[in-house]
Amino acid sequence: MNAIVVRDPREQSLRNIGHISYLLHLIVAIGAVTPGAQASVALLIAAFVIDLAKRPDAAGTWQQSHFTWRIRSVLWAAGLYLVTAPLWLALIVPGWIAWCVISIWFLYRIVRGWMSLNDGRPMPA
Repeated sequence: MNAIVVRDPREQSLRNIGHISYLLHLIVAIGAVTPGAQASVALLIAAFVIDLAKRPDAAGTWQQSHFTWRIRSVLWAAGLYLVTAPLWLALIVPGWIAWCVISIWFLYRIVRGWMSLNDGRPMPA
């Protein structure tokens, strides 16, 4: 007989929001590493705003770490893209390599975070 797992509605709501946010981030991350498949920055901004708006709801829960993880991932990626943007203007190939590395790193962060959310584990600080 299968056991029925009853979750706290707040926890389930935060988990659903996490899945939606990770999905939006994943679409953008895959688009960033797939030539010719750039996803809209609007998706990334939507996910970022969702995370900022809902992070206070997760305060004191294990899921708070996921909101922080996603927000930090976006901020670090944006900062790294901005810092390496001049490479595109001066040296196309090094700029392309830098952006590929950043995009792969971002994709890794999203996949790692989503797997942890599925397993019910918090992200490291």
